[in-house]
Amino acid sequence: MVVLTDNIRIEVEALRQKINLYNHRYYGLDDASITDQAYDQLYRQLQQFEQQYPELESAESPTQRVGTAPSTHFESVDHEVAMLSLDNAFDASEMQAFEKRLSDRVITKEAPLHFTAEPKLDGLAVSLLYHNGALIRAATRGDGKTGENITANARTLKSIPLVLKGSHLPSRIEVRGEVYMDHAGFEKLNNDQRRKDGKVFANPRNAAAGSLRLLDSRITASRPLTFCSYAIGWVEDGYGLPDSQFERMQYLTTIGLPISPYIQRVMSVQGCLDYRQQILEQRDQLAFDIDGVVFKLDDITQQQQAGYVSRAPRWAIAYKFPAQEVMTRLLDVDFQVGRTGAITPVARLEPVFVGGVMVSNATLHNMGEIVRKDVRIGDVVIVRRAGDVIPEVVMPVTEQRQSELQLPEMPAHCPVCRSEVIKPEGQAAYRCTGGLVCAAQRKEGIKHFASRKALDIDGLGDKLIEKMVELEMIQSVGDLYHLKLSQLSALERMAEKSATNLLKSIEVSKLTTLPRFIYALGIREVGQATAEALALFFRDIKSLMTTDFETLQQVDDVGPVVADNIIHFFEQPNNIAVVTDLIEQGIHWPQVIAPDSVNALPLSGQTFVITGTLEGLGRDQAALMLKQRGAKVSTSVSAKTTAVIAGEKPGSKVTKADSLGVDVLSQEQFEALISSAAKYGE
Repeated sequence: MVVLTDNIRIEVEALRQKINLYNHRYYGLDDASITDQAYDQLYRQLQQFEQQYPELESAESPTQRVGTAPSTHFESVDHEVAMLSLDNAFDASEMQAFEKRLSDRVITKEAPLHFTAEPKLDGLAVSLLYHNGALIRAATRGDGKTGENITANARTLKSIPLVLKGSHLPSRIEVRGEVYMDHAGFEKLNNDQRRKDGKVFANPRNAAAGSLRLLDSRITASRPLTFCSYAIGWVEDGYGLPDSQFERMQYLTTIGLPISPYIQRVMSVQGCLDYRQQILEQRDQLAFDIDGVVFKLDDITQQQQAGYVSRAPRWAIAYKFPAQEVMTRLLDVDFQVGRTGAITPVARLEPVFVGGVMVSNATLHNMGEIVRKDVRIGDVVIVRRAGDVIPEVVMPVTEQRQSELQLPEMPAHCPVCRSEVIKPEGQAAYRCTGGLVCAAQRKEGIKHFASRKALDIDGLGDKLIEKMVELEMIQSVGDLYHLKLSQLSALERMAEKSATNLLKSIEVSKLTTLPRFIYALGIREVGQATAEALALFFRDIKSLMTTDFETLQQVDDVGPVVADNIIHFFEQPNNIAVVTDLIEQGIHWPQVIAPDSVNALPLSGQTFVITGTLEGLGRDQAALMLKQRGAKVSTSVSAKTTAVIAGEKPGSKVTKADSLGVDVLSQEQFEALISSAAKYGE
């Protein structure tokens, strides 16, 4: 028998109070003061205590309800059917236990069980109530039983139909879904907020929740919010719905409500695990945040047989992904010098797993952001990692700041060359004034030139570049094309085979595109989009090198600052000499065609999807080759896709192409296609 002690009672009560506080901040104030990972750990700890000591169970425990009471800013509304939360799984064994529990409870018409699977959007859950096809009420989940009336704000979302489609509609139907904000909308909103000195949001979820719960719906209307349905909560008696969760979701599309394009019907727990892996591999390429996948019994009768516990349905579960936000301690701040002289503060952290990788460094962006966020050395901080983006410090956890800590200070002199550090008027970044005297700027410029989105020189890593600059083997990007086998073979840990492969990669990089070449030059504030606009406008490098300020102003995406940067770059004799040398060494690209000639191109009207790894060719480069021949390049496969180009380890897009009857091309077939369609300028 397990003895319940006073210390355990105190610990459990403290856990409840802490979780209730975080619930209030998250659901009531839209303020996430703790990461999902840390919250899940606390919640499971409380669950374990209550399971171990049944006498501690209480209707007031946060494990017995969802979220917190709604804000008093909005009218309270009762849900027809409670909006419950979902139990979580964190590994395959917990998914297998979930399937076992279901198999023991339901009468199976067939084995194994079937599930409806979809990504778990990271947004705000809402309920939409329609009467005779017209939207009459929208509400937040609130505490699961009572939510907030946000109808006026919900009506501003274009993805929420005000009137359902079709003639045969239920007199009343309640639909549940998630309101979220995609990455592009989130970045634009925060940039707008910074310009207006308004509130900058920590993540898209907070931005969506805060925007949907504004008292002024006119402001909500200006925010980039999207709605996605995930369930039918309630429908009038007597209205026949499909007896399948998947088919019910398809029904929603017929009446005008959006659903996830990634929804699938899968078989058995193995199908669930395969789907989870498929979505996890796509996670970094998605346009929006997800924190896991959701699995629901597909058979509605089986759902009813499985039933509910007090806070969650037994027939559904959320399989969470590795956390992309975690808490750790900021140990120190270093300052790194970039290729343009910009000095960036870098956080040195207590090592922590974020998004499945160990992280010990994270960007702090600039000194202005450090001051705005009030980040101090010694703070416990929230660190975020998404995709291939360098981890960033989102915010400090000020509640855990137990003493007076110091803000980091920008050094007066460059940490590499000791040149003076200045802050140009109107700019956020501090800069080293050393120019080419600064080895860091030379190194970073060469790294940029060789990077995947620039010339994409395989095998030329950062450490090798740093070594070659230190040994004065290379002083500029042009020197890469003068390297000899004997020089590279003499380097420590560089075998002749590796040296030969690197020289081959350098040779392969000579065939590029004009936008990539412009981007690779490293002109300040000329990113990929601007490089493409410049290439399309000028169509050759010489015209760009000799242009004037007024002409540059006619180019899309080029303002006065960027125009000044371009003019200044090509006014430098050293830069002209490097560009000339690169072209003399054989760097070349297909002719850039005028926009009015697009319809005459051989691949016009065709759409391609690229998946997997192409040998000797980056996806961006392959995509540009297709675009230059008139084709469109998409990230998702549909019935309208002309063909999928599959490299090594292509993933699920090939499977989807096969199911839709879309052609799948090998790299050899792709290269043949490009060759046959290259008549216009090569």
